[in-house]
Amino acid sequence: MLAAFVKGAIGFGFPTLGTPLLALAVDVKSAVALLVIPNLVMDSLQLRRSGPSGDAPRRLAPLLLFTMIGTVVGTKLLVMLSPRAVTLALGGFVLGYVLLNVFRFSPRVPVRWELRLAAPIGLAAGIMGGVTNAPGTAIALYFVALGMDKKEFVRSIAFTFLVVKTVQLVTLVWYGLLTWHLALGSLGLAAVGLAGFALGLRLQDRLDQRSFNRAVLVFLAVLGVWLVAKAL
Repeated sequence: MLAAFVKGAIGFGFPTLGTPLLALAVDVKSAVALLVIPNLVMDSLQLRRSGPSGDAPRRLAPLLLFTMIGTVVGTKLLVMLSPRAVTLALGGFVLGYVLLNVFRFSPRVPVRWELRLAAPIGLAAGIMGGVTNAPGTAIALYFVALGMDKKEFVRSIAFTFLVVKTVQLVTLVWYGLLTWHLALGSLGLAAVGLAGFALGLRLQDRLDQRSFNRAVLVFLAVLGVWLVAKAL
């Protein structure tokens, strides 16, 4: 529910926070599978709430193509890697995300570079998402670098995640990681998460997010250190 609240408040972060939280109770591979359906439900609601997608499908098409390819590759790596390696990768990724925010890393990308960067950014985000279930950081940093305003950012990231998570769902089923048992659990998590998501949306509309984001970063830092220590 906490991860869903964060998703509603800032537009992304559900798998980034939810995967390590679930990894406290189940293995990381099961955590990735359990979160895919709740993510799809929330991204669908968020996209509908943000209004028409406008030129997002056309503008984001190259990025989405390579992100989908990267997602398939990353999910295959998830199948091949040991649970310890996946846990270490997830912990390192979470800590990297925290450090980027602490040091306020916010590059700017000229519009003329957008098409050139679509392939490497998309592949990196897809592979990262397939292995760690958290493609959002790379994509969010990229959208911020493009200078998107709040509304455009939320709309674009919801549209991107909806496409990418659909591909991930199919790929998880294909590789046998999303069983019927886990699918039922995933549906249950989606139902529970909707309450937190609704509260997060209210925060997104009404409150300054600076203090809230700082608290989230502290929480992520603790989780990241714990996961790395667990893997080592």
